[in-house]
Amino acid sequence: MAAGLGQAVPFVDLGRGHGALAEELRSAFDRVLRASAFVLGEEVEAFEEEFARYCGATHCVGVASGTVALELAVRAMGIGPGDEVIVPAHTFIASALGPLHAGATPVFCDVHADTALIDPDAVAAAITSRTAAILPVHLYGQVCDVPAVEVIAERHGLTVLEDAAQAHGATWQGRRAGSLGRAAAFSFYPSKNLGALGDAGAVVTDDAAVAEAVRRLRNLGQRAKGEHVDAGYNERLDGLQAAALRTKLPYLDDWNAARRRHAHRYREALEGSVELLGERPESESVHHLFPVRLEDRDDAARRLATQGIGTGVHYSPAVHRQPPFGALAAGGTFPAAEAWADEELSLPMFPEMRDAEVDRVAEAVGALPGMGGMRRG
Repeated sequence: MAAGLGQAVPFVDLGRGHGALAEELRSAFDRVLRASAFVLGEEVEAFEEEFARYCGATHCVGVASGTVALELAVRAMGIGPGDEVIVPAHTFIASALGPLHAGATPVFCDVHADTALIDPDAVAAAITSRTAAILPVHLYGQVCDVPAVEVIAERHGLTVLEDAAQAHGATWQGRRAGSLGRAAAFSFYPSKNLGALGDAGAVVTDDAAVAEAVRRLRNLGQRAKGEHVDAGYNERLDGLQAAALRTKLPYLDDWNAARRRHAHRYREALEGSVELLGERPESESVHHLFPVRLEDRDDAARRLATQGIGTGVHYSPAVHRQPPFGALAAGGTFPAAEAWADEELSLPMFPEMRDAEVDRVAEAVGALPGMGGMRRG
């Protein structure tokens, strides 16, 4: 399956997807220009309805980013100063910043060594009298075992908030991310499976009170025009971004299917020579990223770069070792999360990849020093 060795392979190429949709995107922009509805408005309302339906939820509230979606969801659920939110130690920093910005204290827990997803046993061990919520992160495009987390949450009277920023369209036993917890936060950063043309996010929920609170908080605390009942924020979704997301949403399932094909091709080529992400049969991943584990990740990235192959690192250092959280995590050890932070390398993954590009990357990874066999049993 060798491909041309001289061909560069980008880590992600947004231009390919946008090029194919150029005329549709221009039409969407023209629609917004004619309406002059640049902040909130009909395009936002239509996208909210369409994305809620897609997720299998009742409400969707568009906001300015995935990070603020987490913050406003936490605030809308009445969680703040004095409360703790349990967050996995292997995730993007925004998972912890959202609760922190809401005034709550992130409390870290470890993840499963194979899937990098939140470990329910570690969650149970992290609960204190101040715990108010659990925040499972659907990392790399695979949904966490939210039902197992819900059992723990119900036992202790806690709320479950999904971080679904990497899991647009992913499912757990047929239920889509965004429909499993009390609420879910999505990011539409441009490189996400469903990406805007700038920052954007949403809160998805079946809880009408949470949805209404997020609507107020995103829009300066307004319940009605000029009636500011909360000390809210200016964190609204733009009409242009909503129009772009509406244009892209009908293609999301096909794009996710393409990612699955690429992932299958990678796995066939790399199985047995490099440590791959563990997958659960209950969760059909949408492969937002394709991570592998390598003893000398940084050297591998340098070697691949010399061959024109782009890679990424997600996420190093582990979030509890980031400076804003040093005091909060003092004395805590999370060996699985720390191992992922030290060894994870993400290979190129985007829907428009060509088979030859996947083969080119797999061949280059397989030829790295020490790739004669897996180092773990």
